[in-house]
Amino acid sequence: MEGSEGGRHRSRVWRWIGIVVIVVLAVVAGLATTATIMLKRAQPILKGRVVQTLQTHFNSRIELDDFNVSVMRGLEVSGRGLRIFAPEDVVEAGATAPIFTVGQFSFRADVLGLFKHPTHVHTVHVSGLEIRIPPRQMRKAGVEQKPKRKIEMDADEIICTDSRVLIESSKPGKDPKDFELKQIVLRNVGRGTPLNYDATLVNAIPKGDIQAKGTFGPWNPESPGDSSITGTYRFDHADLNTIKGIGGTLSSAGQFGGQLNRIEVSGTTQTPNFSLDSANHPMPLSTKFKATVDGTSGDTYLQPVEAKLGRSSFTCSGSVVNVRGQGHIIDLDVDVPQGRLEDFLSLAVKTTPVVMTAQLGMKTKLHIRPGKESVAQKISMQGHFTMAAIHFTNPETQDKVDEMSERAQGHPDLAKAGADDVRSHMTGRFVMDDGRLRVDDLNYQLPGATVNLVGVYSLDGQQFEFAGKVTTQAKVSQMVKKGWKSALLKLADPFFTKDGAGAVVPVKISGTKSAPKFGLDFGGKTEKSLEERHR
Repeated sequence: MEGSEGGRHRSRVWRWIGIVVIVVLAVVAGLATTATIMLKRAQPILKGRVVQTLQTHFNSRIELDDFNVSVMRGLEVSGRGLRIFAPEDVVEAGATAPIFTVGQFSFRADVLGLFKHPTHVHTVHVSGLEIRIPPRQMRKAGVEQKPKRKIEMDADEIICTDSRVLIESSKPGKDPKDFELKQIVLRNVGRGTPLNYDATLVNAIPKGDIQAKGTFGPWNPESPGDSSITGTYRFDHADLNTIKGIGGTLSSAGQFGGQLNRIEVSGTTQTPNFSLDSANHPMPLSTKFKATVDGTSGDTYLQPVEAKLGRSSFTCSGSVVNVRGQGHIIDLDVDVPQGRLEDFLSLAVKTTPVVMTAQLGMKTKLHIRPGKESVAQKISMQGHFTMAAIHFTNPETQDKVDEMSERAQGHPDLAKAGADDVRSHMTGRFVMDDGRLRVDDLNYQLPGATVNLVGVYSLDGQQFEFAGKVTTQAKVSQMVKKGWKSALLKLADPFFTKDGAGAVVPVKISGTKSAPKFGLDFGGKTEKSLEERHR
């Protein structure tokens, strides 16, 4: 009896186990069937909502190569080959390339979100995004936008990696403005209001990462370049050595705003170790600037930029013009109202110490041509200058100037080494090009004498050649101590006395900046030769 009862008990247990297994299998089968049904229904629903939302937002044709949905962990969506085109009128005007191209994207959604309008997504991940803004003239005026339907999806944020923005130029021969974005996070997406962004831009020249955040939009589908943008930026530890001929580490901060076609930027820069390869003498350089970036041409226009190099403050304004395939042409008007000559010589000239110090006033036009050469080779300047309180750093040179001043005043007894330094000043016109400084109409005044010179001065210190005339108060015979030399020179006084001056003496200066040589230029041969070469 006990054996039979035990058998019946085990039989009931196995029967219940079998029932449970069947139920579980049925549930699994049901879930699988449900998942299959949901997958079949979710995929077209979600794809339709993605496409419809994009069509509504951009008022344009949408292409999507691949769209996949998985229900293993909620609704997991991925896609690739997304292309968003410009509105029909813009395409007809010639903007046939997609405005937006997306390599891959993915997001997760709540199953219940299928029954909500709009479907809400927390985060969308995007890689390989390219935004191409067509030129403004490709927008047809007067075309009415189609009335927009309600959007079918929105997202809290879109995280984009490996992205770029191209703003095409409306002018022939201009490269598009190209911005590479390491990462950009867009928030408040798809709600018909400006979206917020945080972006890391890769700046190629000078090399470094720019951190920017602000607002963008609303998107203008008929004229994408007119879409609004605002923000602030930081650009730290930019390597100026990526610009051939320039060195230093730049940091900048500021704000910007406007439209993609025209952005106003203002900010400051700090470069504690700015240098040119012509000298390689680091100098502190800071600026405060305002600029307009013209997205239609890729050109930048600088409003008066306030700059300080060492102890010298100056302003500059002008343009940085994009040249297709070559780089940029830089044209600036530079005004140095009260600077220090040694600051600019230290930056540009190799010799240490610099040949002279002085208070400097200067106005010049600065031009940097495009090309692969160093900045020192590409830069050219043309302008005029004034210098006051000039002091030559080479003691021998300064002694010669002091002695010349005493002799020119008729004080030969005081013309000796160690005499008091004279106060002198200089004016002139100059042209700097191909690593050389050419000076025309140089007028150098010191007590008792006026020196008028023309000449050339190489920035590498290997050429120093000037010639001209020295006009003195004293006669030639009065420039030497009384004695037989003075008596003999009295015979020469009539040959040098001109135009009411005591003497007019032709002179020449040659050699190098560190070791100049002074001499007489009888017949003015050196001066004439220099003038002919300068024409």
